[in-house]
Amino acid sequence: MTSVRSALDRLPAQTAPVEGAPNADVTVAPASFDEVGVILDTASEHHLRTLIWGGGTHQGYGGRLDPVVVLSTAGLNQMVDFQPEDLTVTVEAGVRVSDLEDRLAEQGLTAALPETPGNATVGGVVSAGISGWRRARYGPTRERLLEVNLVTGDGRQVRGGGRVVKNVTGFDLPRLATGSFGSLGVIVQVCLKLWPLPSARANVTVADGDTALAAAYRPQAVIESDGTAKVYLGGTPEEVEGQSTALGADPVEGWDWPEHLSGEVQWSLRVPPALLRTAIKEVRGTYSYQAALGVGEVWMAGGDGDFQTLRTWAESVGGALVLVDGPPGLYERIDPWGTPPPSLSIQNRIVQRFDPVRILNPGRLPGGL
Repeated sequence: MTSVRSALDRLPAQTAPVEGAPNADVTVAPASFDEVGVILDTASEHHLRTLIWGGGTHQGYGGRLDPVVVLSTAGLNQMVDFQPEDLTVTVEAGVRVSDLEDRLAEQGLTAALPETPGNATVGGVVSAGISGWRRARYGPTRERLLEVNLVTGDGRQVRGGGRVVKNVTGFDLPRLATGSFGSLGVIVQVCLKLWPLPSARANVTVADGDTALAAAYRPQAVIESDGTAKVYLGGTPEEVEGQSTALGADPVEGWDWPEHLSGEVQWSLRVPPALLRTAIKEVRGTYSYQAALGVGEVWMAGGDGDFQTLRTWAESVGGALVLVDGPPGLYERIDPWGTPPPSLSIQNRIVQRFDPVRILNPGRLPGGL
């Protein structure tokens, strides 16, 4: 125990506890990739459970962790390279999504990251594999991640991808890291593909979201919230006006994105996109919900009383019901991910390559990996 205490005292960049993070023996906020490497090398040597903390907005996913070390990415907060002409930006993982999008908007650009991110960081969004409402138009976050730098559980610095839009060579580490929840290493820097912001933006309320999705030409999103559907339009002023007329609705200037659902228990119901309407019917009247039509995911808030019936149905059609947030006791009673995937053994071998001692967010992945 003395050697562990001595190791903790030697960790660089020690800080006070981070708001919202669980109690830990030590909290560190490294300001460089090298510092992250030293911290993880030491933690691996002494088998110290380490929780990676960005903005804390996605900590409800997966199994709970009682960490010895909390590693905050708050010190990795620089925009490294911005190439508006090439439609790329490189940032460190601790940069807030809202700050990045504000900076990009000054040049008429967007990374199409979550539109109401709260305190979310870029690294946290990538690590959790979270996409925004515009996913049906621009694709999921993993398709806009061009390059990723991460530090493995034993302190190695690795990089995959490249800072060009057309890049198909080498091991596809960016896709592997997206949605890995820190199991492969601490994401320290990413390069993202950008998109131009449309000159005119509006939303219209429609009676039938499915009909509107079919009628509108490449809308930014069609979102249904508790039975009310909105179409989000973008383009030239003439295009927005023409689409609004085709939808038979009066446009409201700007994008009025819905805020996240509130509730003690929150879920993500994931199904094949063709079954989204069926999924909505399964939850409507029991849960508050939000769904981006054209994408197979329904965000839900409500109790946990009969969730197993819904989970069984979702898994029977190739989907899943994932616990996004809830009280601690709920995590003790259920698996937040549902039935472990058949690929669990493969995932385990991959994780072992990057984090041999399994110190990074252990137990957070499906199957308690």
